[in-house]
Amino acid sequence: MKTRWLFIIPFAIFSLTSIALTKQDNVWIKAVKKEYGDRAARRVNAWRELISELDGKKEKEQLAEVNQFFNQLYFVNDIDLWGKADYWATPLEFLGSNAGDCEDFTIAKYFSLLELGVPDKKLRLIYLKALELDQFHMVLAYYPTPSSVPLILDNIDKEIKPATERTDLLPIYSFNGQHLWLMKGKGNGQQAGESSRLSLWNDLRARNEGLRLNHPIINYDE
Repeated sequence: MKTRWLFIIPFAIFSLTSIALTKQDNVWIKAVKKEYGDRAARRVNAWRELISELDGKKEKEQLAEVNQFFNQLYFVNDIDLWGKADYWATPLEFLGSNAGDCEDFTIAKYFSLLELGVPDKKLRLIYLKALELDQFHMVLAYYPTPSSVPLILDNIDKEIKPATERTDLLPIYSFNGQHLWLMKGKGNGQQAGESSRLSLWNDLRARNEGLRLNHPIINYDE
């Protein structure tokens, strides 16, 4: 019960602001309300207000606020939430469901920062092994410069840290909107083609662009 109250309070605070939403914002809110209900619509409203508030802010602040915002949602494995072994939800599906797994946290943060103007070349979604948990995982990496040690946005360790401090993570591959890299050692990886090689990424982007919303098999708003 404590986790749920910590989740509700920040969204309630955002809802008290008087930020004017765009036509696209209202289309998304209406679609999510129809598919998932009033609570889900309020979460999307809070997200859109956050994006508006962060517009023009420094990237460091954008990273921190976006990371904190999405880390409020519940972690649930795909098989339990969607009835599938692996499903990459769009940000609207993630907020609509009030839950998701590591890919969903990472994807929502990626698209939010991209919308805020953070260049795609500074962002990578990294698929890796979480060594302490002995399971596969995904995080978002932010590179201030091409040669910088990236900052890691994660739903397990919620504090943004340089990759050099995340010795519990073993990168396997990474990608962004255009490129795919194989990750070996401590470097930035070797480019291995276009990210369009990833079928789950292609499916996700098609649903995101087409505003197609799937419904989970568990309701985390009850």
